[in-house]
Amino acid sequence: MLDIKFIREHPEQVKEGIRKKGELEALPLVEAVLELDARRRQILRTLEAQRAEQKRLAKEVGRRKAQGEDAREILEAAGRLASEIKALEAEERTVAERLREALLQIPNLPHPSVPEGADETGNQVVKTWGEPPGFDFEPKPHWELARTLGLVDFERGAKVTGSGFPFFVGDGARLVRGLVQLFLDFHAERGFTEVHSPLLVNRASAIGTAQLPDKEGQMYEVSDGFYLIPTAETSVTNLHRDEILPAEALPLKYAAYTPCFRREAGSYGKDVRGLNRLHQFDKVEMVVFEHPDRSYEALEWLTREAEELLELLGLPYRRLLMCTGDMGFAQAKKYDLEVWSAGQGRWLEVSSVSNFEAYQARRMNLRFREPGGKPQFVHTLNGSGLALPRVIAALLEHNQDAEGNVHLPEAVAEYVGKRVLKAR
Repeated sequence: MLDIKFIREHPEQVKEGIRKKGELEALPLVEAVLELDARRRQILRTLEAQRAEQKRLAKEVGRRKAQGEDAREILEAAGRLASEIKALEAEERTVAERLREALLQIPNLPHPSVPEGADETGNQVVKTWGEPPGFDFEPKPHWELARTLGLVDFERGAKVTGSGFPFFVGDGARLVRGLVQLFLDFHAERGFTEVHSPLLVNRASAIGTAQLPDKEGQMYEVSDGFYLIPTAETSVTNLHRDEILPAEALPLKYAAYTPCFRREAGSYGKDVRGLNRLHQFDKVEMVVFEHPDRSYEALEWLTREAEELLELLGLPYRRLLMCTGDMGFAQAKKYDLEVWSAGQGRWLEVSSVSNFEAYQARRMNLRFREPGGKPQFVHTLNGSGLALPRVIAALLEHNQDAEGNVHLPEAVAEYVGKRVLKAR
């Protein structure tokens, strides 16, 4: 959520940021916010004056009674004033609620270093690592390898639940478990605290991280007002909601493994074969709470954290600086990491790393305090470290041989318990 004072003082800058993000439906909300803010401040000024008058009348009633004078006229005036105050207080609550609802629907503004662009064609490749493998045979896509290796059962998953809910079986299940353990150990060695979080969150939590109301149709809503998490970001970032952290505790670094659940509404026409796009998938998420002065440094080292994992796996990747129109509703700056899919001949996203600045923290009232200072909003960052399905897809395709066997990297083999996954 943006600072209302910033919107009040820089409305045109806010509108320009909204235009750059392509969130044009939010443009009228800026004027609505300004009107609601002006009305609320007017009400508060009136209330302040009326409460002062209420105190004056109370003193006058006391004085008259002490002197044996008639106070009925003053009491009647005080009664009318009390009714007016009550009505104004009710109006203030209504206006404040409408103001917050409008603010929640205004996106974060892009950082000045973010390239302007309308869609993915405006993203910039800022780094590449490794070379796509060369094969003297036609490499198979991962969904064929997964079937012949007996790793993933797509058909039975569709039977039991539906499309996008595969079973990982045998070595496939061990590969998932091994990668999760590898990723968590990797982050723990670098000072991240492991968190095992709830898979359900309440609406306030989803609003806090800005999944709601922006992605209302993308989340699975269950009974009792709960939502299945689309990422551990939603639960772990809310860990410190409504708290004031000591400045010396920053940065706080968390790593969490969870299943993730996404409806993927609107994915029609996209490549949903195999593990490319699932409704349920496993991911290790990194969440960081950092001082505003250091958050963009944190974005760089957090991105390197994910990159070093890909290098450990031996997967060629590239880093994209996402443009204004393809970076998301709540992000101020975002990098995507994509790995090369040898069997599909294209790049697959396996990590997004973002700085939200104070946008999420303001929504969830998460602050920090310098010694002797006033509370300030913390900056929040998160990144995938890593998302498993496409990492598994890339590992299978990158490390296959002509017979359909897959030779796992040493770092992975140590956790899976075998070096070669053999075709059946």
